[in-house]
Amino acid sequence: MIPEESTFKRKKARGIGLTGQTAAQPVAMMAGWPMRRCAMALALMLVVVCMAGDAAGQDEAATQSGFATTSDAKANDLLSAPARSWAVDAAANELIAMYHKGSYLRYRTHIVNEKNDMVRELAENKDGTVARLILRNGRALTEDEDKGERQRLSDMLGAPEAFAKHERNSEADRKLASKLIPLMPDAALYSYAPGQPQASNWSGQQVVLDFKPNPNFHPPSTEAEALTGLEGRVWIDAKSRYIVRMEATIARPVNFGWGMIAHIYPGGKLLLEQTDAGGGRWIFTHFSMDISVRALMVKTLKIRSNVDTTGFQALTPMSYQDAIHLLLSSPLPGH
Repeated sequence: MIPEESTFKRKKARGIGLTGQTAAQPVAMMAGWPMRRCAMALALMLVVVCMAGDAAGQDEAATQSGFATTSDAKANDLLSAPARSWAVDAAANELIAMYHKGSYLRYRTHIVNEKNDMVRELAENKDGTVARLILRNGRALTEDEDKGERQRLSDMLGAPEAFAKHERNSEADRKLASKLIPLMPDAALYSYAPGQPQASNWSGQQVVLDFKPNPNFHPPSTEAEALTGLEGRVWIDAKSRYIVRMEATIARPVNFGWGMIAHIYPGGKLLLEQTDAGGGRWIFTHFSMDISVRALMVKTLKIRSNVDTTGFQALTPMSYQDAIHLLLSSPLPGH
């Protein structure tokens, strides 16, 4: 008789990762978090998470949607440097935010896509990040759902090798992002947005840049081709030079491998907002994506996803096992 596999092994065989999602579902991560196993979408999302903006021609809509404008002397001083210099500094800071060495947070993510509406609680740790599902489709978990989630996390406690493999996959995503982010200052042409409309999600002075594709940019890799189709606007905190908001539009078709690997259709929208969660630790608070991708010249995928993060709490350094115990010791909402 073949011994029964553990719940963790069975889920692994079906492609369910350590955060409880199938490989095809978006995963909320720190700075490059999204759409694993779909390289074309991943590359595009990583770009926006690091350096995106509002579509050209939306100045009036932005001003009428909660944005204040600024024209004081201090703002004029900020605009004396070349616009590209702000993009260079912001890109460098996004690399710092992505790795956040020595900083660990506990927080909740609310993920809504075509298939699911889920809230998870995450705990960063010295080994990576662990997550526990706490709400599904706006309701408390059933007894069986909670039991299954507890079993998944309990199985993970005794599987350090599998957890390490999961984190190596996450590291591969970060390495891809670390290659794309430094390209952004050259992949686009930057200019100061007229009137410098200030985003309402951040109280500090912001420098606002418009950007459009640089026709002289030659992507050094297939993934970098995602940089050739974006145009938009980015809001940068003038003091820290971190991005606080970005809205982007896919202004023209983007092909990967001459369209044989993938084709991203124009008209897609992406939005990111970030904040300082304390101690200079920057993290996203909102990310949304609505794009259409044709994969391998066969199937067109409509990808819609919204991710919000809330409730940031600083954690002391701990192992992933201690992080699991921390999550399991917390009562579930509605229970």
